Amino acid sequence: MVIIVGSGEKSEIKTIKNNIVESPRANVSLTKNASGIVLKRAIDLIASSIGLISLAPLLLVIAILIRIDSPGPAIFAQRRIGKDGKEFTFYKFRSMYRDCDESLHQDYMAKLINSSTEDLKGKDGCFKLEDDPRVTRVGRFLRKSSLDELPQLINVLRGEMSLVGPRPALPYEVEIYDPWHMGRLAVIPGITGLWQVSGRSEKNFQEMVELDLKYIDNWSIWLDLKIILKTFQVIFNKQGAW
Repeated sequence: MVIIVGSGEKSEIKTIKNNIVESPRANVSLTKNASGIVLKRAIDLIASSIGLISLAPLLLVIAILIRIDSPGPAIFAQRRIGKDGKEFTFYKFRSMYRDCDESLHQDYMAKLINSSTEDLKGKDGCFKLEDDPRVTRVGRFLRKSSLDELPQLINVLRGEMSLVGPRPALPYEVEIYDPWHMGRLAVIPGITGLWQVSGRSEKNFQEMVELDLKYIDNWSIWLDLKIILKTFQVIFNKQGAW
């Protein structure tokens, strides 16, 4: 996947970085605790390495099922915004048909970010796009089980993501962030986080950001371990899954 960044996009990225630096979250424990950051990175390296090796047979089976179900690659690569506004290529198993129009999700996210209205809630009380025609049959199962997230272990191994942290944002989301939303970009994004174990899609965007900032302000290795353990419980119960 080739990413071409024009001068306008470079300017936007610079603005994002400036807003993050000015955020009060740039001076909290997770961003300034050097020994904690080293330990967190060591855990990420060990866990992602073991996970990719031990789960290799499962990853292969999922990849085959995706290719059988619909044409296109098994792995979906997408531009995301990481720590300090740095862009990286984000990986997950493809759960949609190839070459889908992103405008449907982009329009929905704009409404979600700019409003806390309950009107966007689906029938099951979750903030999500219901009956999304872009999602494949296998994709629905992968999303419900959260198995589509497994390739992000590659991002963790590469240091672009952590096991625990705020979810990595899409560029078009960040473009319409309020200034206080930028605080969630002060740390490395994660596969799971406080939002995922506190309601997930049942929370609106403002509540999600508040949970991200709460995590950053109160970070500790023990909090990470607690979130990881609770994540398995949430996945098993399919709480807030979509």
